[in-house]
Amino acid sequence: MPPNYERGATLKRGRTMIRQDRQHAATPMITKKKQPTTAWVIYSKVITFWAPGVLLAKLGGMPDAGMQQAWREKCALVSLIMLVCGAVVYLTLFLPMTFCPESTSKHQSNILQVSTKGFDGNIGIYGNAYSTVNANWTSTLSFYTGFDASFMFGMDTPSECTDESIKSLRAISTGPCTTETGCTMGNFKDAESNFNLAKLDRPVGYDWADVKKMTGVFVINGIVVNLTPYLHSVTDNRANNDILDQAIFNAANNGYSDATVMFQRTNQMKKAAKCITKRYAAGVLAKDTPGCFSVNLFNYAALVVIGGIVLTRFFMAVVFQYFLSWQLVRRPPRSKVRPVSYNAAAPWSGKKPQTGGTKTVLPQGDMDELYTIMLVTCYSEGDEGIRATCDSLCGTDFSDSRKLLFLVADGNIKGSGNDRSTPDICVDLIEQDPQFLDPQPCSYIAVAAGSKQHNMAKIYCGHYVVGNHRTPAIVCIKCGTPEEQEFPKPGNRGKRDGQMILMNFFSRVIYNDRMTPMDYDVFRKIHHLMGVTPDTFEIILMVDADTKVYPDSLRLLVNCMNNDQLIMGLCGETKIANKRDSWVTAIQVFEYYISHHLAKAFESVFGGVTCLPGCFCMYRLKARKGDDWVPVLTKPEICQEYSQNVVETLHEKNLLLLGEDRFLTTLMLRNFPNRKMMFMPQAICKTVVPDEFKVLLSQRRRWINSTVHNLLELVLVRNLCGTFCLSMQFSIALDLVGTVALPVAIVLTYILIVRACMTTYNSITAYLPLAMLIMVLFLPAVLIFITTRKWIYVAWMFVYLAALPIWNFVLPVYAYWHFDDFSWGETRKVAGEGKDKGHGDADGKFDASSVPMKRWEDYERKRLRSIKRKERKQYADDSSSYLPANVDDSDNAGLLQNAVDG
Repeated sequence: MPPNYERGATLKRGRTMIRQDRQHAATPMITKKKQPTTAWVIYSKVITFWAPGVLLAKLGGMPDAGMQQAWREKCALVSLIMLVCGAVVYLTLFLPMTFCPESTSKHQSNILQVSTKGFDGNIGIYGNAYSTVNANWTSTLSFYTGFDASFMFGMDTPSECTDESIKSLRAISTGPCTTETGCTMGNFKDAESNFNLAKLDRPVGYDWADVKKMTGVFVINGIVVNLTPYLHSVTDNRANNDILDQAIFNAANNGYSDATVMFQRTNQMKKAAKCITKRYAAGVLAKDTPGCFSVNLFNYAALVVIGGIVLTRFFMAVVFQYFLSWQLVRRPPRSKVRPVSYNAAAPWSGKKPQTGGTKTVLPQGDMDELYTIMLVTCYSEGDEGIRATCDSLCGTDFSDSRKLLFLVADGNIKGSGNDRSTPDICVDLIEQDPQFLDPQPCSYIAVAAGSKQHNMAKIYCGHYVVGNHRTPAIVCIKCGTPEEQEFPKPGNRGKRDGQMILMNFFSRVIYNDRMTPMDYDVFRKIHHLMGVTPDTFEIILMVDADTKVYPDSLRLLVNCMNNDQLIMGLCGETKIANKRDSWVTAIQVFEYYISHHLAKAFESVFGGVTCLPGCFCMYRLKARKGDDWVPVLTKPEICQEYSQNVVETLHEKNLLLLGEDRFLTTLMLRNFPNRKMMFMPQAICKTVVPDEFKVLLSQRRRWINSTVHNLLELVLVRNLCGTFCLSMQFSIALDLVGTVALPVAIVLTYILIVRACMTTYNSITAYLPLAMLIMVLFLPAVLIFITTRKWIYVAWMFVYLAALPIWNFVLPVYAYWHFDDFSWGETRKVAGEGKDKGHGDADGKFDASSVPMKRWEDYERKRLRSIKRKERKQYADDSSSYLPANVDDSDNAGLLQNAVDG
């Protein structure tokens, strides 16, 4: 059992099953090994047999075999999605038609039930209900509800009774009007006009108990027949050699309720049964047929399951936001605050910054303020957006001595509409440290294919000043190698590469592994700015360059990390900053709200949020475990898989090239299923969302496709929290089915609305679809009142509902047909840029020797020797000066006691 400080305010997690195979290492989602021909590849080729490779190359514009296979896999995925959608449509619309036809359903839901206990003014004539309220007749008979008055009215000979093979049977040739009291009212067709009877267009329904207590009444093929008039009209019991008479008298004398089998023995009896059920019909059996019963049972089960899921998610989300989340964001007690974690065995342990010159003095932070690095990845954003993001981060109520701003400019590019390049904008934001005014490009291994794996970056350092805050800051400019300067966007390797710069750096620092030249440069400058070595950092906050965080957000998220050591990832609520810019932004407001306060809040109860949005999320670099620590985000397996640069299959490209934020979350959950990914509604940020439909279309294409492929991976993780229906695995499976069935869901919703308007509500069953529709559509309004109490969000909800065809049909259909499109499209545009092809294309071969890898002490030894050479040269040039003016030798003394002495 872990110590108390490792348990937070979330639901305590225990093992759901005791099985050896539940505890197993996560298999890599992406492997470099060449995969043999699998069943999936065979299926994709079978489903696209009509499109040979030559046709795709000539007419489809896909000369590459990889592009052709991606297209085939896209078609295979679309076929499976269509299969799921077809199953949903069948179960919703055609299952009742198959097992409970409309004619049967109408009879069962719109009958006049026979009741001998009273009379409501309605009788039955040949199976149909008539109202006698305004009848202008006089009768001495004692009526009851549904009383069969057929014997009082005559009828024309039915066509079913004219067959020559049954005319010789007495019951066929003998009509109901042969008795003295029969047919006194004339033909039943004239009953409405002659006696002012009102036909109700409803069948008369008999229960089995009604059939049993009436002589001469029995059931044939679900139709109740009343042969009492015939039995009274004949003098002898049965005619000789008359198989129909024998069946009728056997059923009447023996009290048979269901005589269907007796009338199915021969073809003659089958034809006679059709005649009897027309001439002597009294009504229908008011019990559901097996098919209708099964359909109703399925509908009730679906209502219970869907309603249970919706209500469970709703109540668990409310419980989390009202009770659990507030316990996590509060300031941690002293018992949960641990000393600063660092690697005491590292060669740099206990050393002062070795940069020379004046030392940076920072105030001491509070003990519960974990060392946090704030990563902002920049691509084509403007000065105003990046500055606003940095202002909000550095202006948080968190000690400047415990946070470090880390800006990454992804390539030497200029955003559309900007007057300066992104690197110039980022560098101009900070007050550069005089010791590092002109940094030189340093090599590192980038996340790319081919020769692009070698990249270079300039590391600027200084301070970001806003108000009373003076926050240490580092700006990483990915400038590219000299060979690529003549190409567009030199140095650009994508957002994932920007994240991997820090992930690889901290992983190498924690393990004292070999570093790239850029890693060592970052190490020295962090040490210089912060006064501590990078291994003291425990938290990384990832923020997009168009996001503004609230002043207390950083502290609240760090409080959660302190209160529960099992939390490995966090996100806050993302609100929309430009909600009123256009109709495109307006329809996104409620979608953002409900995805956080309902979906993520529910998942947080299990500690399994399936997607931490990259615009505002926090990860734990390493976690305390007793008196030791374990790597989390810096775990080598995670760094290795997240930095894969060779992705070949359609599945791998959708994982890595389109939704790196969701893929990183999936990696964390697969590698640490017993740790927690959480959502904290109290930590808030605002971001800018697409205000043009083409940009929204491009963004959601990436998000939807990434969601489908990541859920396919997560649904296979068996050790997630919970069991059976109350488990993350079950919830993920439902999300996966719900995501791929979105197009038909919206169509079925409108069909359900139309049916709800046309339905006659005369039973509880008729209300079930309407109740389900109201619950699914309007329960979020209750959540709004409980969580925010801002009625404006109800208005945003109706805007969202009006745009449901876009969310549930247009965007998913577009996304599914573009499974093989791995570009970022219109989301972020660069001046003069054409269609983006992503970062997965190989170009040339990577020379590993171009990026030297050394340990920290090797770099330090080389630096010290360089200093000594400069000292000797300076001494030779000027014997009066022993050291350069900007070098403090007292700091160099004893820097590498073991390494230098050796």
